Order: sequence, then structure tokens, then C-alpha cells
Amino acid sequence: MKFSQAVKLAVLVGASLPTQAAAVPTPAASSALPTGTSVVSGLNVLAKAAGKLYFGSATDNPELTDTTYTSYLDSSAHFGQITPGNSLKWDATEPEPNTFTFTEGDQVTDLVKSNGQILRAHNLVWHEQLPDWVTANNYNATGLTAVIQNHIANVAGHYKGQPCMYAWDVVNEPLNDGDGSFRSDVFYDTLGSSYISIALTAAREADPNAKLYINDYNIESTGAKATAMQNLVKSLQADGVPIDGIGMESHFIVGEVPTTLVENFQAFAALGVEIAITELDIRMTLPETAALLEQQKQDFYTVVDACLQVSACKGITVWDWTDKYSWVPSTFSGQGAATPFDDNFVEKPAFDGIVEALKGQSFS
Repeated sequence: MKFSQAVKLAVLVGASLPTQAAAVPTPAASSALPTGTSVVSGLNVLAKAAGKLYFGSATDNPELTDTTYTSYLDSSAHFGQITPGNSLKWDATEPEPNTFTFTEGDQVTDLVKSNGQILRAHNLVWHEQLPDWVTANNYNATGLTAVIQNHIANVAGHYKGQPCMYAWDVVNEPLNDGDGSFRSDVFYDTLGSSYISIALTAAREADPNAKLYINDYNIESTGAKATAMQNLVKSLQADGVPIDGIGMESHFIVGEVPTTLVENFQAFAALGVEIAITELDIRMTLPETAALLEQQKQDFYTVVDACLQVSACKGITVWDWTDKYSWVPSTFSGQGAATPFDDNFVEKPAFDGIVEALKGQSFS
């Protein structure tokens, strides 16, 4: 449900950042609708000042030809962390058995390194965007285990030691909505839930310094799916399987942001894992109106403020920062406008909501 997400962190997050508002491009407003009014040194600067490791964004390789877009993305004042949207997924990195390609992944990683940003690498094992050779070869348990281990050894191993590397989404979306049962896919159907421990163990061996995450959606608030993910964490920990963090995708709808974010984040933190908001966007039914934009502002404030209230929440990533490149309109008919910047890279009221939360202000 996406675009279809070791130098010590003290060095990474301590890198010099622009501190003047002029360092962040600010285009002229182009809409009669309300826009953002905050003038700040940068969202990432504010996030770090608030005690978080980063404020970041996803990106995708085709967007990197847009020089106006990259002038924002390259500014670590706004975005201290980048997630490659597609270029590290299985179909992009191992399209044929044991044939690996990293051209697009390296393009994003090189950008991250050149900007002094943090990389959240996405992802290693997922039921979607798999090449046919993974799903159609009828591997037995031994064969599929070897396939998983080889894939992770090569992909995570390729980026081992990169100064920007922070974390891998090792397993992506393993649980069904509703009851939180394990999703039926080639991995679970062949290996049961052991594929998760196989993947995490292989990732630790491939890159001992990267944080290892499980990433999923609709686990941000209390409920059966969040409880199932917490039980999965406990089970992995009891078995000695490495697990460092849980990614909360956070693809929300305007006016429907959960009310139990903080309570749920604290429940995960109590397990001794860190969490991150990994794919935040808040979509609306189009067309945009002033009322919808105001509600979206409050919703972004609520989500960012929830992360600030829980120390285990390490950072916030928007699933691209501009409506121009959002995945939402192509996936949800009639919906869009899900990010803090509009199609013309103008800050929306949602931008102000993020700023107010990061500054520790009451919502206005």
C-alpha cells in the first residue's frame, strides 16, 4: 500500500545543518486556498531540537530529475532522513535469481550521503513487488529459506557500513487487517511465521549495525492488529530473534486520525523496542477546501505531537512531502492532497500543524 519504506548516530545527527530560513526554498503562493505561514529554519531542525533523530521523507527515483523538487529534498534542514520508495524492494534489487542490481538504490543512497542525511532502507521481505521467480517456483521450506537468506545477505550486505544507514524495514506488512492474523503469502504459506525470524536473523548477520524493523499499517492505535504485533515482538524476543523497532505507517484520512496513538506507542515502548512513524500522509476527498485543510492541519499536529510524547518514537517520515508526487491519487480514486506541501511546493496549513507540534506549542 505504498507508491504501488555505520557511523554512530551522534555523528550523523550532529552534522551541520542550515539554520536560516532563507536556506529552505519558499515559492510564492499559487492558490486561493489557505497556505502555511510558518517561517522556520526547517522541519528536521525543529525535530532534532525537540529530541527526535529526524524528520524525513520518502522519495522515488523518477522524482530526482525534478530540480525544484530536489532543491527541497537536498535540504537537510527540512528532511534529515530519506526512505527510498521503491528502489530497494525485491523486484528492483533481485529481478532474477541471484542477479542483483543496485543502480537506483545507490542513486538514492548517494544523495542521502551527500546531504548528510539518514537512510531508512525499505524493504527486504514483502508480499508485494516480488518477481515471479520468487512466487512461482514452488520452493519447499529449505529452498525458500535459502532464497530469503541469500537475498538479504546481498541487499543488506551491499549497504553494510554506509555512513548514512540507520535502519531496514526487514519484514513489511506481515499481518492481516482486522484480527492481526498472519498474512497468507508465499513466505507464510511455505514457512509459517518462522520466515520473520529467518529474515531478521539474516539481516542482523548481513549488517550488525543497522536497526531492524517490522513495518505495518493500522497498528498505530490500540486494537487487535496492534496487540498482535506486540505479541509478535514478545515472541521474537523470547526466542532471541533480533528486533529493534516497529514502523507505524500512518496512512490516515482527514478527520479520522486515531485517538489512542500515545497509549499505543507507549505499549510498544514498554516492550523495549523503538518505534517510528514511517509513511505519514493524511488524505482527503477532493476537492480541497479551507475546512478540510484546517482539519488536516490539526491531524498532522496530532500525529507529530503523539511521537513527541513518547521518547521511543525516534522520528517521523512523510510518504513524500509534496502532493505532486504522492501515491494517493493513483491508489484512492477521488482522494489526494495528503502531504504538507501542495503540487507547486507551497506549504499548506498542515505544514503549520507540524511546526506547532515540533515547537511544543498548543494547537492553534
